[in-house]
Amino acid sequence: MDNNKLAQFIGKQKVAFICSVDEEGFPNVKAMLSPRKTDGIKEFYFSTNTSSMRVKQYLNNPNACIYFCHKGLIKYTGVMLKGKMEVLTDQKTKNMIWKKGDTMFYKQGVTDPDYCVLKFTATGGRYYCDLKTESFTVE
Repeated sequence: MDNNKLAQFIGKQKVAFICSVDEEGFPNVKAMLSPRKTDGIKEFYFSTNTSSMRVKQYLNNPNACIYFCHKGLIKYTGVMLKGKMEVLTDQKTKNMIWKKGDTMFYKQGVTDPDYCVLKFTATGGRYYCDLKTESFTVE
């Protein structure tokens, strides 16, 4: 699989589905806005609330996956990446992905203690298109 083509596809998607594992070992899925920053198909940065259920789950178990898809009139394409999710609260990382309108969600601005960053690092994944699937590793 061509990593550049995968990165281009992911970059066009408006929604990402992130998956965590709850305390009972069950997968949990949540739709989020697309990542704020990416590094190819290896690293993805999302903003979220420190107080969220998802953050607690990632702190307990960093195993995660993210999924991007597009449904056209005829063609369905999906990319699933698996790896680890980190919860980052350092100011440098928070500043890196902060956007002006974020004060709508984080009233105290970029230093709001309820604002944190989820950093996903992929180790592998699966690509689906035109009834074909392909597994790949991410290095």
